[in-house]
Amino acid sequence: MSVFDHPEFDDHESITWFSDSDTGLRAIVAIHSTVLGPAGGGVRRWAYASDAEALTDALRLSRGMTYKSAVAGVRFGGGKGVILASEDAPKSPELMAAFGRAVEALGGRYVTAEDVGMTVEDMRLVREQTAYVSGLPPVEQSAGGDPGPWTAMGVFLGLKAAVAFARGSDDLKGLRVAVQGVGSVGMQLCRYLNEAGAELQVADVNARNLDRARSELPVTVVSPDDILYTDADVLAPCALGNILDADSIPRIRAGVIAGAANNQLSTEDDGRLLTERGILYAPDYVINAGGIISCGLEYHGGASEADLREAIHRIPERLTKIFEESRSGGRPTSEVADAWARRIVAEGAGA
Repeated sequence: MSVFDHPEFDDHESITWFSDSDTGLRAIVAIHSTVLGPAGGGVRRWAYASDAEALTDALRLSRGMTYKSAVAGVRFGGGKGVILASEDAPKSPELMAAFGRAVEALGGRYVTAEDVGMTVEDMRLVREQTAYVSGLPPVEQSAGGDPGPWTAMGVFLGLKAAVAFARGSDDLKGLRVAVQGVGSVGMQLCRYLNEAGAELQVADVNARNLDRARSELPVTVVSPDDILYTDADVLAPCALGNILDADSIPRIRAGVIAGAANNQLSTEDDGRLLTERGILYAPDYVINAGGIISCGLEYHGGASEADLREAIHRIPERLTKIFEESRSGGRPTSEVADAWARRIVAEGAGA
């Protein structure tokens, strides 16, 4: 099958494969759009089951980044890098340098940052090879740094907005929230939720993440196989995507879905399935935009941490407008958000 026939191909501008025999680097960088700016999007290092699965992830994630930046008003297009993790290519400074050279070879069309499996220190190593990097340690009082905490802040604020729209109040005290994935973003979200008085149910395939959650917060641990279907008021997916589909949606008991994971819907039709079930869905790339907002302000420069906080606090307003348009027009929230994003990109192309 040609990549042009791939079901996730969406007129992507370019897809580049990189290989470095000395370090074992195998990576893909997908650039979906540079209409609104350089293609911003983190790089994730993951053990994919196949090269085809890695390509699918890169294509879906890069398109999502275009939509995310467009709706959030960030001067980025959409791109994504994936590094195929394997025992033959362990993470090392040399591997990070090889990826940095790959980013440099794209001539500024793609701006990278940390994502799943990557750290601020990794970005520092990548930065030694290319200037097209964000998510670096910030200068005092300036915007930037690890985008994870900013993602978590935006998700928490967006979750409160979703709860307020669905229940008439954003008071989270006693509300049962099921968090799928307690890595860096999911764990920080749990801290916010605990402070707000929510009752937490958590799951993670990583035992160390669970141990940290149990030691720090009053949580109930649920099996990863059951977390989507537990008796909760809110479901917060904060792991990998592709979890909401025709099989899982009928079994979900939560009335609100608001989490940090990218590409939560398996297909576009799944947004309609959620609507038909009366489940309020916060479109993932709208609620989790805190990270790209941080990276964008850092990369383009001139913004303070106060500016960043102010920008992230606008996420609930955008979500509420999407919820209102969804309800008044009888369309899934995912369709409303997609239409917003496509319109913004189209207007940018015609500018």
